[in-house]
Order: sequence, then structure tokens, then C-alpha cells
Amino acid sequence: MSQRWWWSSVAILLLAVLTSAVGGAMARDARMPPTIGEISVADLPVQARETLALIKRGGPFPYRKDGSTFQNREKRLPLRPRGYYAEYTVRTPRSRDRGARRIVAGKGNTGQAATSGVYYYTDDHYETFRRIRE
Repeated sequence: MSQRWWWSSVAILLLAVLTSAVGGAMARDARMPPTIGEISVADLPVQARETLALIKRGGPFPYRKDGSTFQNREKRLPLRPRGYYAEYTVRTPRSRDRGARRIVAGKGNTGQAATSGVYYYTDDHYETFRRIRE
């Protein structure tokens, strides 16, 4: 009976240690910024370069939703206060709707998307992002 108690105690202790380690790692991962690649302006599609130029000029934008708040619900971009990010459509040739391509602009230190220098490109509707390197 005491041997069974000993093994039960060891199993419970091991389970507690593993649960704590996994839970701690998951908590750390939730706080860590996502891994984001980079893309140079020269490597962007021509339509993305056009959208970036419009952002820097302050418009006018061809799509009604351009400049609206990007929520970052999936936390694929660095965490910032609500309203920090704005999204802009990158025209997709032969697409009947807005397509999947966007530039998401942060307000940066200037508080303005046009001058912040904080720009991210996605071509898969917010699944992955690459920081635009100027």
C-alpha cells in the first residue's frame, strides 16, 4: 500500500511540475512579440508601393475602409493601444473585391500614419506580416 501511495505522489508531483512549466511557457509566449519578417519597399508589388505613397501623402484613398482602425485581434503585430494601427487596401489586379493585400500603418512616435515609418505588409489577409523596410 505504501509503495502505491509513493508512486501516486510522484505522479501527482510530476504532473504539477509539467503543468507549471507548460503554463509558464505559454504565458511567456503570449507576452512575446510575434516574429515578423521584413520586406524592402523595392520588393513590394507596385500596387503596395502606390498605397504606401498614398499613406505618406495622407490620401485620397480609393477604398471606403482605408484608414480605419486595425484591431490586431490575432496579435500578429506588436501589441499597442487600441487605435494605434490603421489598415489600407493594396489593390489586387483582377480581384472583384478588396482582395487580401493590405498595408497596416502604426502611429509610431509621430502619432501619424503618414510620417510614422511603421508599416507592415500582408498579402494573405492578416495571416502573416512583414515590416516594410525603407
